[in-house]
Amino acid sequence: MSRVGLQPITIEEGVEVKVKDTEVIISGNGNEIVVSLPSVLTLDIKDKEVFVKRVNDEKQTKSIHGTVRMLIFNAIQGLKHGCEKKLELVGVGYRAKMEGTTLVMSLGLNHPVKFESPEGITIEVPEETKVTIKGYDKQKVGEFAAKVRDVRKPEPYKGKGIRYEGEYVRRKSSKSTLATE
Repeated sequence: MSRVGLQPITIEEGVEVKVKDTEVIISGNGNEIVVSLPSVLTLDIKDKEVFVKRVNDEKQTKSIHGTVRMLIFNAIQGLKHGCEKKLELVGVGYRAKMEGTTLVMSLGLNHPVKFESPEGITIEVPEETKVTIKGYDKQKVGEFAAKVRDVRKPEPYKGKGIRYEGEYVRRKSSKSTLATE
């Protein structure tokens, strides 16, 4: 059984944590992230540390405990250090470019795929086949990166598609290769 929820969260310098009704408001660097706090959990803030405590020991409460603790931890880390996801475009003719705040990708479809940069997220294209998504909210950055990747997930036969940097794509051999063996 995981004990993640029991660990204290250290509040970084320049980050402020407040509890208001059923919400935890984490602010810093001019930005703000709101995490909802279920009624079965309470928050204690002491000496630059946050403790997430549960009211009872039911199975559902225990599972929520660790999740909420990590959401608060990720919000504090994101506001202080930021978060980024890097994507690679693998395939003949697969390219990305920025047009203002819009990411435009050529992915072998009969139309260019466009993504408008959401609030709080910046997109960079250091090379034609690499896209970097940065922001202060880890959840939003991950969601946006997943949405971009879903347009062309890596396929197992040739490995073409959009993948996270360093992602391993399990390859399959084709039927014609299997028939000759």
